[in-house]
Amino acid sequence: MQIGIFAKTFDEPTLEGVLDEVVGHRLEIVQFNLKCAGVDSLPEVISDELCHRVRSIFKRYRLRMEAISGTYNIIDPDVRQRDEMTRRACGLIERAHDLGTQVVTLCTGTCHPNNMWHPHPGNDDRSAWQGMTATLEKLLAVAEAHNVTLGIEPERANVINSAVKARRILDQMQSKRLAIVLDGANLFDPENVEHMQQVLTEAIDLLGSDIAIAHAKDIPDDPAANHRAAGTGRLDWLTYLQLMHSIGFDGPLILHGLLPSQVSASIMFLQQLCTQISCNSSKAAINDA
Repeated sequence: MQIGIFAKTFDEPTLEGVLDEVVGHRLEIVQFNLKCAGVDSLPEVISDELCHRVRSIFKRYRLRMEAISGTYNIIDPDVRQRDEMTRRACGLIERAHDLGTQVVTLCTGTCHPNNMWHPHPGNDDRSAWQGMTATLEKLLAVAEAHNVTLGIEPERANVINSAVKARRILDQMQSKRLAIVLDGANLFDPENVEHMQQVLTEAIDLLGSDIAIAHAKDIPDDPAANHRAAGTGRLDWLTYLQLMHSIGFDGPLILHGLLPSQVSASIMFLQQLCTQISCNSSKAAINDA
């Protein structure tokens, strides 16, 4: 696993300033958001000039864009807003390679009218599932035409709120261009956090072969707290990363949900834990030989 970070973690006024912070922490990969380039995450139009500028700056900094955010509420109750943002997301998918990546990340949506990260009772209704799949079909048609992978993330506040539902949508859509972004922390809320090992194990068992990106975010002790350094909250990191290691996951491990001042300690924690897991695995293999 290679450690990277959400570019938006660094609130610098220019793209160069953001990437200065990334390379200053000796990281080589990012999950990108066009807001870092001074435009909307999903702009109305993505120009050739914007694509060239972003690619050129990334090349200069020798950084790799593992994915770019196409996040919006794909079942927004405001149908006009949903349709407009779907149009913009399709435009981002079309230009993903021009911007320097082949993965666009998405949110599977909520019926909540004001916040796509808030749960809603309607998320479990059949109509929400149908609305989500209808939008995904439109996005996947563009992704398949442009050889782009769409990454969806199980998130307790959204329609895909468990590994079981994530497996269901993968099986239903039957597209090689649909993959999973797995965030261990986002599999939990107060109702299931006491069953952490069971939930994490189920998620890896069900989704392992379809995980394109892993996220590295901790679970705060206080639900109202939005930022925690990795290793300082409630997530069982050892179980999470051991399970990822056990399936041979060698993709990006992307830090987010933390403050710039917490980045260095979080990187050190993940590096040490990954080294420990790798060493333990090697010793076990030697003992079994």
